Amino acid sequence: MFTTPVLRSFLHWTSRMILGLTGWRTEGQLPSIPKFVLVGAPHTSNWDLPYTLFIAFAFRARIHWMGKEAIFRRPFNGLFKWLGGIPIRRSESHNQVEQSIQQFNRNDQLILTIAPAGTRKRVIRWKTGFYHIACGAGVPIALGFLDYRRKVGGFGPMVYPTGNLAEDMDIIQAFYDSVTGRHPARSMSAEDSQRVN
Repeated sequence: MFTTPVLRSFLHWTSRMILGLTGWRTEGQLPSIPKFVLVGAPHTSNWDLPYTLFIAFAFRARIHWMGKEAIFRRPFNGLFKWLGGIPIRRSESHNQVEQSIQQFNRNDQLILTIAPAGTRKRVIRWKTGFYHIACGAGVPIALGFLDYRRKVGGFGPMVYPTGNLAEDMDIIQAFYDSVTGRHPARSMSAEDSQRVN
């Protein structure tokens, strides 16, 4: 993602300036490991994407994301890949979790960003694909966040999947219970989190 040295430096400092001018700051540290799944939550607004990119640039993080093959057609193919996009085939015969695991196996370095809510609307349960990807690839999960109440974004703790989905999701949800999205009413509540399992 934005591997041109001069451009990466420009985006880093520009993003830090924009975050400062808008009253935002970063928190936490970019994990110093080559591969992990990055949770992007809560996801309640179109503003989440630009702020996520600004924060990623501020941390000099090369994040990637998965998108259906259809959006990688000309003239946007090169642009979306340059922005960290990885095309996947959304058919029954090509499982998205397995394709993501294969990406981890093929790459020496990969930060795969996933929004478990899957939508900006309120959901009563997160999709658990991100967890199964981490388990299958043998990589940890970093808890990325955007807290609009405090105007802080960055990296929370790392979670190392044990294979016990219920217990691990309790740990993950406990962290996000104190994080406020742009539209709090669209965030998953503590009661909703019990339905994940």
